[in-house]
Amino acid sequence: MSKPIVFISNLRIKEGKLDMFKEAFPQVAEEIKIDKPGTVAFLAYINEDGTEATVVHVFPDGESMALHLQGAGERAKRSAEWLQAVRWEIYGDPGDEVMEEMKKFAASGIAMTVKPHSVGGYIRFKPQ
Repeated sequence: MSKPIVFISNLRIKEGKLDMFKEAFPQVAEEIKIDKPGTVAFLAYINEDGTEATVVHVFPDGESMALHLQGAGERAKRSAEWLQAVRWEIYGDPGDEVMEEMKKFAASGIAMTVKPHSVGGYIRFKPQ
């Protein structure tokens, strides 16, 4: 049985572009919600001075993460005016193909941490 994957993207918000990010993110989130049903969480957080953002993605399995990556290059190009990826964190094993794709993206200068081995826990998708 495949285990959940958590992908955390740490981003720098370019100077003077915070409002653009705040305006664009809800639109992107809605697109992801509609087009990527396997992306069960897609949440953005901004630091106090508005210079950094963190986007948390949760996938039930590597297949869902692979689907999420389809079109990611285009989404990155659209957001390049206001964002720069700085560091990625991957928790869980999304599979070899997804990891190879992530490594290709990261080769542009994005630091990447991978912790593929889960020791347990749970995600409750619906409150009990």
